[in-house]
Amino acid sequence: MKINFSTAAQHLGSSAVREILKVTQGKNIISLAGGLPGEELFPMQAVRDAYNRALAADTSALQYGLTEGYLPLREQIAARLTGQGIAVSASDMILTTGSQQALDLLCKIMLDPGDSVLVEAPTYLAALQVLGSYRADIHTVKSDEHGMLPDHLEEQLRIQRPKLLYAVPTFNNPSGATWSRERREQTVELCRRYNVLILEDNPYGEITFDDAQGAYPPTLAAIDRSGEGESCVVYTGTFSKIVAPGLRTGWIIGPPELIQVITKAKQAADLHSSAIDQRALSELLHNFDLEEHIRLISREYHSRMKLLSGELASRGWEGTHFLKPRGGMFLWLTLAEHINAAKLLPYAVRQGVAFVPGEVFYSEQPHRNTMRLNFTHTPPELMQIAVQRLDEALNIYGQSAEASQPIAQAD
Repeated sequence: MKINFSTAAQHLGSSAVREILKVTQGKNIISLAGGLPGEELFPMQAVRDAYNRALAADTSALQYGLTEGYLPLREQIAARLTGQGIAVSASDMILTTGSQQALDLLCKIMLDPGDSVLVEAPTYLAALQVLGSYRADIHTVKSDEHGMLPDHLEEQLRIQRPKLLYAVPTFNNPSGATWSRERREQTVELCRRYNVLILEDNPYGEITFDDAQGAYPPTLAAIDRSGEGESCVVYTGTFSKIVAPGLRTGWIIGPPELIQVITKAKQAADLHSSAIDQRALSELLHNFDLEEHIRLISREYHSRMKLLSGELASRGWEGTHFLKPRGGMFLWLTLAEHINAAKLLPYAVRQGVAFVPGEVFYSEQPHRNTMRLNFTHTPPELMQIAVQRLDEALNIYGQSAEASQPIAQAD
């Protein structure tokens, strides 16, 4: 039979990252594409022990739970966030199936088709997918390594009258950039003035390469909650990058009236996220030094980032530049203007290395000579080989007919 899909289903896009992972699965390919943490750094024994304690403590660990999530875990997360400068209680929060579901649920209750949303350029690919699925009218705010440009942000706020601004201001995916404190304060102030809700997505913020106190500016949520007036920042985070993504546990915090409506939307979606995973995470936080584990993975990822950036710098590719990220999982590489990264990718895969072409991270006017490189998943001993393979792909691509074709950076 012919299936008559809904209009919403027809607007669902596939993830370029997931498609690349399919191509590289089970082959001798070093993938710098996915946003994967290093699984050899997962706290396996601590997680195993946490599940054993959760199952031994109470049979209700396998029962239905509250839509808002396991209260002791919400209280533990609230205490951690308060320690990070975000004054929040368990009642301001709902636990979600990863922070990706938090983004989807917020869009579900906020956006009607045609509603305007502002994003950075470039921005998180899966956020563009979610926004597109709700048929939002997505507009870009010009950005640099310090954050959104305030003058252009105000212009877009005035002209587009958006309902929502989406941002990853700390160790951005894909660019790795970190907003300055000044840009953060200006963004919060402008969005308050124009009555626009900010969704601050912070999955990478604890993976820092400089642990000196005060080395990084406060989150938008911390700035927002320390000021006067009504809050305009909704904040989402996850355990995926600091414990393990397979636990699929994230959270979203916001004003109580917003959390109440998100709770209704989540009840319609899945009733509640995994109760046993939440119980195990609560046990883990009680009995495991998560802060020391975060310091450990941060040191290791910093080392891998330096390996990758050193290898890239040593190649001396003409017209190529990048900024070393101060934390997180990604390095953003800009190639010579004539190189189309999407057309380069098949050559790279044939040489045994994969990346994500930068064009998929733009809602408009894509920069096609860019790519996102992940440095957290590749073992250090393979980093040099990965860059050598990319170098070989660039050489082969440079001799091809495709390399001589003009590239449109904005269309």
